[in-house]
Amino acid sequence: MTPVHHAINYVEITVTDMDAAQDFYGTAFGWRFTDYAPAYAGIQTPEGDGEVGGDLLLYSDDLDATVAAVNDAGGTIAEEPYAFPGGRRFTFFDPSGNRLGVWSTNLGNIRFRRSDQGEC
Repeated sequence: MTPVHHAINYVEITVTDMDAAQDFYGTAFGWRFTDYAPAYAGIQTPEGDGEVGGDLLLYSDDLDATVAAVNDAGGTIAEEPYAFPGGRRFTFFDPSGNRLGVWSTNLGNIRFRRSDQGEC
């Protein structure tokens, strides 16, 4: 399925204890997970051939413009855009305090840094 600009694309559940959450959801519902980092995991499809969730994420064709739109609308950026497997993302709080995320496959002007060779 092709992502649609500013449409809900992926649903994540925010947890305070990753191990306890994986144990609970795995036991209660049979969910399986893809661990990406100590504090981040994807929720696999029941068939195990993809992911269905892991924050509420919107998709953006232009992440930098979306950051500006969130700021202009009164949101607060929680995490500045950063690279992750598959693209870039950022998270923000809406005026009610809800935390959401936005991702894009477009890397924009992001530059990666190798610790042994400076910027590349």
